[in-house]
Amino acid sequence: MDKLTAAQVFVDVAYSGSFTATADRLEMSRPMVTRHIESAEAWLNTRLLHRTTRKVTLTTAGEACLPEIEQWLAQANRLVEQTKSQQQLSGKIRVATSMSLGFAQLAPIFTRFMKRHPNVQIDIDLEDSTTDLIEQRVDLAIRIAANPDPSLIGKPIAECESILVASASYLADYPPITTPQQLSAHQCLGYKNFDRYIWHLHNGDEFQSVDVKCNLSANEATTLLHAAIAGGGISVQPTYLANQYILDGRLQRVLAPWTLNPMKIYVLYPSRQHLSATVRALIDTLSEEFKNPAW
Repeated sequence: MDKLTAAQVFVDVAYSGSFTATADRLEMSRPMVTRHIESAEAWLNTRLLHRTTRKVTLTTAGEACLPEIEQWLAQANRLVEQTKSQQQLSGKIRVATSMSLGFAQLAPIFTRFMKRHPNVQIDIDLEDSTTDLIEQRVDLAIRIAANPDPSLIGKPIAECESILVASASYLADYPPITTPQQLSAHQCLGYKNFDRYIWHLHNGDEFQSVDVKCNLSANEATTLLHAAIAGGGISVQPTYLANQYILDGRLQRVLAPWTLNPMKIYVLYPSRQHLSATVRALIDTLSEEFKNPAW
């Protein structure tokens, strides 16, 4: 059997800990995964994996071989990439991101990327929770965070500023909001991953923390955005999502120029050594697109 494919299967199983997960990720049958592992073990004349009904783990020999095989694969991939032009990019990329970022910014970027590279397929997994990239067989994650998972590799590609917004119909029922502390008297829309709703605001060098009341909460920004448009209250929204609704009048900014602590948009991946040319090209595209974002 092909030694290169056998090596790729071994490395994937080593990280996934599952023949089934590797079969799904590499789009091959589970028996074929088993055959490739057996081929790799025969080739190296040693047992690489312990198999039980519950889990798959590396043997001592497998642990010793893994970094060498990874280095060999990286060299092989570099040789392949040198023979390909950008117009020949192909394959499927599975991307994890939040619904709001996917909806507002990434879908148009991915569409343009696939028009340039028609043999590329992108599978988007939309969720606001942190994803185990290896376990979920994700190639790339685009996440908004103050401090991303240190076990992942990646880089910041843009700053994410958040502001306070509400509809004109909601604001018409109240006196003008001029100080952060006045937010405590309002209906606010909260991100439910927190037990208490405390908004940390800053205006230049001035900082204030406000304890707000949130009768409506959700774990996803787009839902809170549309609740604000419907007159449900004041919402914290990233500018990449809210600005178009401010421009068309469906939302108004509240308490400008106060903003929340900014975070960064990161592009993250589990390992630098196994990035395909297609994934690398998408990372470069995202970095370029987000260099001077339209929002």
